[in-house]
Amino acid sequence: MAIKFERAQIHDRMTFENPWWAAGHIEEFYNRMKRRDYLSLFMPLIEEKKVKRAVVLMGPRRVGKTVMLYHTIEQLIHSGINPKQICYFQIDTPIYNGIALDELVQLFLSQDGVDPKAQSYILFDEIQYLKEWEVHLKSLVDSYHTVKFVVSGSAAAALKLKGRESGAGRFTDFILPPLTFKEYLSLTGSEHLIDEQNIAELNVKFIAYINYGGYPEVSLSPEIQQNPGRYIRNDIIDKVLLRDLPSLYGIQDIQELNSLFTYIAYHTGSEMSLDSISQNAGVTKNTIKRYFTYLEAAFLIKIVHRIDQSGKKFKRANFFKVYLTNPSLRSALFSPIADSDPFIGNMVETAVFSQWQHDVEHCDMYYARWQQGEIDMVNLVKDQKPNWAMEIKWSNRGLEHPEEIKQLMSFGRRHEIKTVTVTTKDVTKTEIINGVKCVFMPAARVALLVGSSLVAGRILDATQSKLE
Repeated sequence: MAIKFERAQIHDRMTFENPWWAAGHIEEFYNRMKRRDYLSLFMPLIEEKKVKRAVVLMGPRRVGKTVMLYHTIEQLIHSGINPKQICYFQIDTPIYNGIALDELVQLFLSQDGVDPKAQSYILFDEIQYLKEWEVHLKSLVDSYHTVKFVVSGSAAAALKLKGRESGAGRFTDFILPPLTFKEYLSLTGSEHLIDEQNIAELNVKFIAYINYGGYPEVSLSPEIQQNPGRYIRNDIIDKVLLRDLPSLYGIQDIQELNSLFTYIAYHTGSEMSLDSISQNAGVTKNTIKRYFTYLEAAFLIKIVHRIDQSGKKFKRANFFKVYLTNPSLRSALFSPIADSDPFIGNMVETAVFSQWQHDVEHCDMYYARWQQGEIDMVNLVKDQKPNWAMEIKWSNRGLEHPEEIKQLMSFGRRHEIKTVTVTTKDVTKTEIINGVKCVFMPAARVALLVGSSLVAGRILDATQSKLE
């Protein structure tokens, strides 16, 4: 039974949640936090007035969505928007329980100092706590032409499914991923490494990023880093697997889902097949497919499919690679990894790949494998022609033993790829091998270049030009 709160109580809560109405700025606690690079991509969607759409901010738990909403508010105020025309609601606050979104909008527009005919901005945080939020939000977009609606939520899989079902033409999705390597360096006071060529120090930070770097709070807290498993497993993984509505995807056995995710996390970057997983786990292949759909929608994993040496996709996708979207998830579930660990190659590959996968719109990424060889990353352009290829190593062996990358060079020559890339541990060099230009570059530097290019335009185009 819902508690009926007095209008004055609700007004007091709204005043508490919107201190800029009186102060003219957001709280210093949030203002002194570093801005995510993604803010510069997010703001044009907020400031767009010609297209009547709500913006749905989604992404994994604990990546800074609420903080970015506060930074959005501050930027709107700096752009000249009257602070009283901006309203923030924390939907999981008990006092809002049972109140429809339309009623909250009316409460805001009736506040003293608010002009209901002027441009307003209303932000609903943790929107998934409101039943049928997507239906109500669509109605608001159609009804209030001078209000820009922004919603966010941590139940990413549910948001994605519901928004796709009901928000077509009314919602614009914006995904906020874990920290890029470049953002991690900025957040931890290592901006000097972004431009400097101190590869030894950069590699130390890269290993720290792999172990702790995806979440802002973990990156800044030595205390959490002493036991990242408790924080990440309890506050992030368990809530996603247990609470974020996996039943929407037809999942009933949560323990089985958790076991599959643990298996994937341990083998991130490895080739798998439905047959092998089914045999090892005793789970039907159709059930595994449902689990994969949910874990991808929850932004925990990314599945990458295989092509052959001709650059063609397989008619039956029997084999694939699965990457964690954030390498630090594995370190939290098991233990932090050292740069000499036998599995470090997979973790470096996961970390490099995690930079690219954030640009879903432009990132058509595959890996190539055939009887004679394998290539870690291949990008296909719209006509399904290989555009570039990369081999990821955490050593200098590709440079020291060129015979080990002969399949990459052959693939590049066959598909007329101008430049192929091989990552190293600490060497930068460019060579022409059998008529193909090969750029050798430290893996940490490649990850940094990708993250740095993220907000500069199309990530693949911007990064590839630098690698060449």
